[in-house]
Amino acid sequence: MVSEKMSAKVSETVPETVSEMLPVLYSFRRCPYAMRARLALQASQLPYEHREVVLKNKPAHLLALSPKGTVPVLWLRSPEGDSVLEQSLDIMLWALKQHDPLGWLPDSPSDLADALAWIELNDCTFKPHLDRYKYPSRFQLTSGDQDREAGSAFLWQINDRLQFSPFMNGPRWGFTDAALLPFVRQFAHVDPDWFAAQRWTALAAWLDDFKNSLRYEKAMEKMVLWQEDKLLLP
Repeated sequence: MVSEKMSAKVSETVPETVSEMLPVLYSFRRCPYAMRARLALQASQLPYEHREVVLKNKPAHLLALSPKGTVPVLWLRSPEGDSVLEQSLDIMLWALKQHDPLGWLPDSPSDLADALAWIELNDCTFKPHLDRYKYPSRFQLTSGDQDREAGSAFLWQINDRLQFSPFMNGPRWGFTDAALLPFVRQFAHVDPDWFAAQRWTALAAWLDDFKNSLRYEKAMEKMVLWQEDKLLLP
């Protein structure tokens, strides 16, 4: 991963013409969508430039690339023409299809379809409950308890799956795990005592393994905020 902390070192080892063509990731450390993108880019071992932003003060260049104004956004620069990936899943798939040294991508079309089905359930069903549980006042709710229970149904499904497989990706940690765990982590952090009191043993072990891993440490490294005046807008 290329961070602001490493920028001087990178500039010494990467020719300027090459560094100017590196993909650029706009990210926010705690965003689970951005975290899954960072995990995949990290696993792909592709060089890229990391631009940490504050969502309350979005850079004009980020908004020019992606008017929706959310992260992650991956700016792909090329002499043939630039392109932009605005969805975390698209960024994950792009990175791993470029280079997948750890074998994160599922081996067969059926396994990939299974992974995408889990991710769709996470993004379309679980995430709305997570938001309402974590921020009930944003939704004019007095409590997030009802959404906590609804979101827990998905976590029990994961726990059941992990009873028969060490990882959601199968025999080894990979694409599906990286796509889901940032959201499970966020859910667990809303009320850690309540989460720890539940009997989803396999789920808890899966989450703990992730949070104690080097991949998690690297993905959650604190970055210096990117300053917009470092770039001339295209």
